[in-house]
Amino acid sequence: MHFSFHTVATVALILSGAQAVPRNVHVFDRSELGAYRALPNRAGRAIPSEASGIVSASAPAASGGSSGTSTASAPTSSGSSSGNSTTGTMPASAGQSTLSEPMKVTGEFDGGMVTFDRGVECTGQSEGDDFDAVFDIQAGGTLKNVIIGANQKEGVHCQGACTLENVWWEAVCEDAFTIKVQDANATTTITGGGASGAEDKVLQHNGGGTLKVSGFTVGDFGKLYRACGNCKESVDRHVELDSIKATGGTSTLIGINPNFGDTAKITNSCITGTKTICEEFEGTTPGNEPKSVSTGPSDTCVYTDADINAC
Repeated sequence: MHFSFHTVATVALILSGAQAVPRNVHVFDRSELGAYRALPNRAGRAIPSEASGIVSASAPAASGGSSGTSTASAPTSSGSSSGNSTTGTMPASAGQSTLSEPMKVTGEFDGGMVTFDRGVECTGQSEGDDFDAVFDIQAGGTLKNVIIGANQKEGVHCQGACTLENVWWEAVCEDAFTIKVQDANATTTITGGGASGAEDKVLQHNGGGTLKVSGFTVGDFGKLYRACGNCKESVDRHVELDSIKATGGTSTLIGINPNFGDTAKITNSCITGTKTICEEFEGTTPGNEPKSVSTGPSDTCVYTDADINAC
């Protein structure tokens, strides 16, 4: 039996025949699974586990690999590893996968707590693009049970309303997560997970609409959330934070632009050792820097002392 990993591959373990199988997905039965596990565990290959139900992984090697963007859209089961999102601690990694290109996610991708990176050093606050991301989630896509390794530049990009569940960043580079595009009436959700080591922003909101974040843990960061203050489109952006654990923020937990119509709301969270909770800026045009106009609770930065001291 021969399995090739020299080209972009999508792997799925299916324990029952009830689910439809996407194109370019190899279906393992239990007899093949033993042979697959016996192969050398190269970087770029996630090993399926019966305990995790269905695990899908798309992992081109860092050297070589095909051009373009790999795609993951395999079905998943509810039995996948949940990591440690409820405790606020980084879960143990189930393996390492280095991608030579962003993995495009359509539908749902469950990484089984494998660590994914791009095999490149962080370049600090140098602005990257979609090709520098580890995962590129398409509108309606879901990314879950994944660790983003330190060797990458742009983390996760969202091209429309998307969902993240139990996604962790070992060390944030330019940004951990960016909503690149989103309609005004759309909502992206982040549930569980966490990040650390962000020199500046963790969550960047460039598209419109709303970002809802709950159960997220962050430490050693500049800003947790920033609504773009100088993007080409001056649209209103909204953020809702609930049950957040944050410590060590050197700038502000939230940054919004009320003159663009931005709003922020914090509930049931524990914020410690953070310089500013919410800062309001005057949004401007591309090439200019937004100016800070106020800090603290307001009609657009909504929270109480109880909302940030639920520790």
